[in-house]
Amino acid sequence: MEGGSVVIGIHGLANKPPEDEKARWWKTAIREGLARNGAAPERDFDFAFVYWADLRHDTPLDDARNREPYAAADGLGALPRYDPERDAGRTSLTGRLYHRFGRLQAALGVTPLDDVLLEFRLDDLWNYHQDADFRNAARARLIDRLRRHAGRRILLAAHSMGSIIAYDCLRILERAGEDVRVAHLVTLGAPLGLVEVKAAIEAEHGDARVPGNVLAWTNLTDPADVATVAAALRAEFAPSGRGVLPVDVPVINAYRRPDGEANHHKSYGYLRTPEFSDIVLAFIGGTRRAAAGAPEACARSS
Repeated sequence: MEGGSVVIGIHGLANKPPEDEKARWWKTAIREGLARNGAAPERDFDFAFVYWADLRHDTPLDDARNREPYAAADGLGALPRYDPERDAGRTSLTGRLYHRFGRLQAALGVTPLDDVLLEFRLDDLWNYHQDADFRNAARARLIDRLRRHAGRRILLAAHSMGSIIAYDCLRILERAGEDVRVAHLVTLGAPLGLVEVKAAIEAEHGDARVPGNVLAWTNLTDPADVATVAAALRAEFAPSGRGVLPVDVPVINAYRRPDGEANHHKSYGYLRTPEFSDIVLAFIGGTRRAAAGAPEACARSS
């Protein structure tokens, strides 16, 4: 197995463009962020991509049906970094409702808010929990990729539902005693804090904790992203035996569709945030621009 470091990405819910195109756009978005946010326009890195949309959708999206293609962000210079004073009111209405009633769901053992989100907004995730064949096939693709890169330093970037697949796979590999380690797990727009998702984790894995084969975990979330209404993972996941806890970092996902409508959940928007650029630059090696709010785990994982 070749040495060095590799960035592995796994996409989130819904149908996608063809695999090679989607992988190319992910890497392009990461490189755009490095160029605009970190003054590292020439930095390259090994990148591998885990694609599972074809397990749920017969035909990938073509240009005519893709409402959210990759396009470079508007303007020049660094993209907006989350400012706690300026952006404190960014939480969506759904998020405010969830924070009010989410604990009540857990206490009562009924989850009407989660049911609506999973079945109607996060349909692929609903099916992931209901369809064992789909679930096992999606997991197999990521597990195979992680095994192929065992022995290398891995940054695993998992978007949306991909974060749940990633978490499950890491717990499975840990339980099997396999020597696969992830230097830095970065979850992007992750619904891991939903009551039903956490209950499924506990039912399969016994407890909700940081996998022991993860050396650092950063959870990037836009408070306006409906998928992250239960976003504070540090309070939901116990530390690993190594003492690793999730580091929750708010960001601004500034992605806009060609018609100008915002999508605060889009992968490309997360991948080019200054906070993610900080993590990648620290991981691949380079001068890391000091920035308020950047997680210390970034530097430790490098």
